[in-house]
Amino acid sequence: MKNRMVSDDSDFLNDLTFESLTVKNWGQFEQLFGTRGACGNCWCMYYRLSKSDFQEGKFEDRNKLAMKEIVRSGKPAGVLAFYENQAVAWAAFAPREDFIKLGKSRVHKKIDDLPVWSVPCLFIRKDFRKNGVSVPLIKGVIDYARTNGIKTIEAYPTIPTQEKLPDSFAWVGLYKSFEKAGFKIVDRKSVNRPMVRYYI
Repeated sequence: MKNRMVSDDSDFLNDLTFESLTVKNWGQFEQLFGTRGACGNCWCMYYRLSKSDFQEGKFEDRNKLAMKEIVRSGKPAGVLAFYENQAVAWAAFAPREDFIKLGKSRVHKKIDDLPVWSVPCLFIRKDFRKNGVSVPLIKGVIDYARTNGIKTIEAYPTIPTQEKLPDSFAWVGLYKSFEKAGFKIVDRKSVNRPMVRYYI
């Protein structure tokens, strides 16, 4: 399927399918992230590395190789959304401890000792944005969690302070999307970046 706008075909949301990222679908993940690694050679390693390691990883495909090693090792990394056999969206999803930046965050400190899995970022292919993909994507994460016995899902979305939020600021996800998927605010040290949870 070539890039095309889908805003006039809302039924396509019912045709989305979801898979966890594995060696088998790595090529589709790679195609989704493209030459920029989703954004600035991130390859969804921002929360998984120290600041210095992440910055170094932007060169010589190190962040990409680091993500590939996570996948090769069989560790959980995230959930892909597919449409017509092409990956069109991504949600990072793994145990909170795998995202070391969360452990150092003053705003999103742990609030209890429950075993938590986190959704720190979302990425949707450009021609599929603003078409309602994020809600079914988040629900796909919930279904994955339910199937794998995960009881508590946590995320850190943004509540925009302006009507039109640039895409580059929406990578943590919008609160309204998580709210529609059934998440509730559990901590609000940050007014615009609440901690939300879904309990299964």
